[in-house]
Amino acid sequence: MVLPQSARLHRMLGYIGWPLALLFVWDILVTLAYVYLPHPWLNLPVLPMSLLGSALALFLGFRNNNAYNRWWEARTLWGAMVNASRSFGREVYHLIDKTPEAEATRHGLVLRQIAYVHALRCHLRGQPKCEEIQDYLPDDEVERLQHVNNVPNAILNQSAAMIAEAARRGWVDSYRRIQMERLLVDMSNAQGGMERIKNTPLPREYAYYPTLFVHAFCLLLPIGLVDSLTIFTPLASTVVGFMLLAMDRIGADLQDPFANRAHDVPLSSICRTIQIDLEQLIGKPAPAKPLQPVGNVLW
Repeated sequence: MVLPQSARLHRMLGYIGWPLALLFVWDILVTLAYVYLPHPWLNLPVLPMSLLGSALALFLGFRNNNAYNRWWEARTLWGAMVNASRSFGREVYHLIDKTPEAEATRHGLVLRQIAYVHALRCHLRGQPKCEEIQDYLPDDEVERLQHVNNVPNAILNQSAAMIAEAARRGWVDSYRRIQMERLLVDMSNAQGGMERIKNTPLPREYAYYPTLFVHAFCLLLPIGLVDSLTIFTPLASTVVGFMLLAMDRIGADLQDPFANRAHDVPLSSICRTIQIDLEQLIGKPAPAKPLQPVGNVLW
């Protein structure tokens, strides 16, 4: 996630990159052709350009709204995951009997929750290996998970099995077990929503046609402006092109909030927050530190 303090003009110019530079060169070429060459082909009416620009802005706004809704839903689901993880850790650690026999189960379930959120982060980002889970799960289970398609779901299933075993041994009554199971269901529902966002991208047309129309409009724009603006055409056309190119790029970046890019939901930071809270819950002597931004980007 790009932090607000990085939203500066020079960063935005670098964000657009070569398309904006090529547009500026094209604007200059059109202006020079108008001034020094016969230009019957440069008599493009201004009114159609205004209509096309208005339609394009509506199209981009519609696409960007849908892209941002996906990003915000992803962030909301991860916010629910943070709350459910804290509640699950608290209930596991305080509602299961504090006996020497149950201590390993209580401690292990809290650690499993840390492994679960890290595994879910890697699962959503398409990373085949998540090294963090090795610190929180038994070695034999880590080996078994190498052959599982949905690692976070497998971890959650084993957590449910451990709670059932604790109930069978009498370490937790049925009412408290139901409370813990309800939190597992909440986490499973949140994971399902995240997987739906990841596995159901916006239609291809939402990415292809806005970019095509923006570039076509930017090519036609100086031809429509040069007759009235002449030497000021590169300035006006480049400014308008900058706004349209920026809108197109932002919408494209927000479509997939789990692509491990600068504008994604900061999964690593959220998982580290959950990890810190749960490690402090079980009294770990040196809990992890919060992640810091790298180049004004929080991952």
